[in-house]
Amino acid sequence: MKLIYKAPETFTKKPTTYCPGCTHGIAHRIISELLEEMDLVKKAVIIWPVGCAVFGYDFIDTDAAVAAHGRACAMATGIKRAHPESFVITYQGDGDLASIGMAETVHAAARGELITTIFINNGNFGMTGGQMAPTTLIGQVTTTSPYGRKPEVSGFPIHVAEMLATLDGPAYIARASLDSPQHINQAKNFIRKAFKAQLLGLGYSLVELVSTCPTNWKMTPVESLERVRKEVLPVFPIGEFRVVKGVE
Repeated sequence: MKLIYKAPETFTKKPTTYCPGCTHGIAHRIISELLEEMDLVKKAVIIWPVGCAVFGYDFIDTDAAVAAHGRACAMATGIKRAHPESFVITYQGDGDLASIGMAETVHAAARGELITTIFINNGNFGMTGGQMAPTTLIGQVTTTSPYGRKPEVSGFPIHVAEMLATLDGPAYIARASLDSPQHINQAKNFIRKAFKAQLLGLGYSLVELVSTCPTNWKMTPVESLERVRKEVLPVFPIGEFRVVKGVE
């Protein structure tokens, strides 16, 4: 029998800690495939977050570190400047990046640090029980917004990709979704461009991935995918928001 599909070589054999239907695993696979296809495995250093992906170093076999909550871009900056030959990735959720870590993210982008951020947007603080995040939609029920997010109380969702695209430091900023095979293939293409931006020394790069959280959304995996399409993507549209010359 001809083998046509297999797990990336960088995947470990350890079962993941993610809930059924969570799309962290899809994001992991995309990253692993690209590291192998672009011959970056031995150079790669992945900075894992405080959040659901905190144990990512157990699932993808590369050099790695775990940053204090929100500080991944700061740690990545230090590693990249100390070891410029390395290929540095931060992998962060919306609570880690867009809440406690917003300052580190914005300033790394403004400086044009030669690092790449993979930003998981699932609309809540997943690991700690489903609290409201900066990306939580208006009206969305969470453990800290039991009557739905109200803009007059908690403000509006933050569009990280669009905001960072206004800065001069980034070379590539995009948003993709992990809700369908077509969108997953597009996400891989976007992340490939983000990796290219770092390899060519063009500046900071970030790809935001609209993801699911069936457990905290209190939905089945199938229902959570439908919610992404019907409710989340109209607010957080897919696209490339900043592409400097040379990344195309």
